[in-house]
Amino acid sequence: MKYILISLICIFSFGIVFSQEENVKAKVDSIKFNILNSKATDSLLLANSHYYVAEWYRKATTETDSANYHYYKAEKGYRQINNKFGIASTLYGIASIQRDEKDYTASEVNSIEAISLLEQLEQTYSVKELKSFLYNNLGIVFNELEQYDESIKYHKEALSIKRNLKGIDKIKIYNSLNNLGYVYKNIGEYELALEYFNEILKDENFNSENPDYYASTLNNYAHTLYLSNNFEQLPDLYLKALEITNSINPNGYNSIIINQNLAQYYNKLNNKELAKKYGYRAKEISQKYHNDDLLKSLKLLSEIEEGNESAEFLKSYISLSDSLQKVERATRNKFARIRFETDKIEQENIQIAKERKWFLIISVVVIIASFLLYVVFYQRNKNKELRFIQKQQETNEEIYNLMLSQNESIEEARAQEKRRISEELHDGVLGRLFGTRLSLDSLNMNNSVEAVKTRSQYIDELKAIEQDIRKVSHDLNTDFVAGSGFRDIIKSLVETQTLAYNLSFNLQHDDSINWDDVSNKTKIHIYRIIQEVLHNIYKHAQATEVKISFKLKNNVICLTLTDNGSGFDVNKAKSGIGLKNMNSRINEISGTLTISSQKSIGTTVVIEAPIS
Repeated sequence: MKYILISLICIFSFGIVFSQEENVKAKVDSIKFNILNSKATDSLLLANSHYYVAEWYRKATTETDSANYHYYKAEKGYRQINNKFGIASTLYGIASIQRDEKDYTASEVNSIEAISLLEQLEQTYSVKELKSFLYNNLGIVFNELEQYDESIKYHKEALSIKRNLKGIDKIKIYNSLNNLGYVYKNIGEYELALEYFNEILKDENFNSENPDYYASTLNNYAHTLYLSNNFEQLPDLYLKALEITNSINPNGYNSIIINQNLAQYYNKLNNKELAKKYGYRAKEISQKYHNDDLLKSLKLLSEIEEGNESAEFLKSYISLSDSLQKVERATRNKFARIRFETDKIEQENIQIAKERKWFLIISVVVIIASFLLYVVFYQRNKNKELRFIQKQQETNEEIYNLMLSQNESIEEARAQEKRRISEELHDGVLGRLFGTRLSLDSLNMNNSVEAVKTRSQYIDELKAIEQDIRKVSHDLNTDFVAGSGFRDIIKSLVETQTLAYNLSFNLQHDDSINWDDVSNKTKIHIYRIIQEVLHNIYKHAQATEVKISFKLKNNVICLTLTDNGSGFDVNKAKSGIGLKNMNSRINEISGTLTISSQKSIGTTVVIEAPIS
């Protein structure tokens, strides 16, 4: 279990540790290679975990003691299983720390040992890449030792390997080019130095891809021009590099070097004002690092300033130099001390491991119990939700049945009205027409004054019968309208609810809405939403009046409910079960729900539901 936890930590660290000098895919391939060769023991897992933690401490923090401790543990684990690639990787990490702490001899020894181990392995991508990193480290070490020929040899070896690696990140090649240019600058081979720097700078996309590194290279290029007394492009190149650096991090490490170079440049031109400006800026930034760059800044200010101020800076320079030398001497024996202390700690860890074993058992029991409780509560809530859905379905069915019952009542009334009209036509209008027709037939051949008068009376009777027929026809056209059933259901609901809640209402309906075209599902949800809104008005709004209107816009039913209640802050309102149900119903019919409210004025709820 311990190794599983450590492996999880290492996986997390693996994602954030690797930077420009590492290749994530290569490391993964290396681990897979060892596992496939049946070397995937607990020792390998533990060694890998220590290695990745050490990498994180080295690259993401300044805790070199912790990094050295985990590197030692990783190296020990790799040596136990004779994992040469793992040993070489660990030695590279240790050599990098030793180089930074100016223990150049130890860094050289570990780098050479690591290269020797890699030479014994199959020359895969990851092996060659690690070799290039080690050669690069040796090049930096020998440059610091002022053995420039050796430095150039190792840097060229690193560059050659990188150029032949297919698919390698170009920033790694640029790193070697930059290092070579830096060495040539140190030995006064300015033309060669400029060639290497220029190979990087001519990459048009490099500035946008990695502006910080681009600014560093541009500064090196500008400083090489300065050393070669070529001031034509200065100080523009310096200022451009500083502008790029400040846009990323005005207090970053690169800005120290650029400000120092600008101070040196203006001091040579005897422009003391600008020389002091950039010199003091370099000192200000480098103070938080308290390293060699602060030392260089103090020395530079001692050259720029005059009199007592120059003497004070020189005094600070000497004091800091002595302090840094003591720190360097103290750190050179740090790795050996860590090895000794680590062995001692391992014995103590055996006892701690026993205690942790019991703690782990108890923790597992607690986790399992917590999980079981979670399952129980989750299942209980799930059952509640299912019961609610079932109840909601039953309610919908009840509403649907109510709608069907209402429609049946309407159809029955419709049939009765048709029978009444039929009887009225048959017994009333048709009888009168028949009698009038017989009377007119009997008078057809009689032209007396009395006959004419009688015919006139019968014609008036026909006109009266015509009016009766028109009335019956009008009644047939206006008594019933298709779809009025659902409208009556809504009206009945509103009348019942408002009466119970002591509300006055105003219900407006757009006659262009044909409810026969609307699905029963949509009708049910609209019914339930109106019911819920009226309930909320009664429960929360303290309103006396509610206005309800139906309108049809672009084949979308727009339902608006407005009350004159107390109102509320919509942004601060809690989402209760009622509002959640309304939103759920709106989503079911692919509609929208909008609520607007003003305190002391009232609330408006707008529902839009497509007909189809």
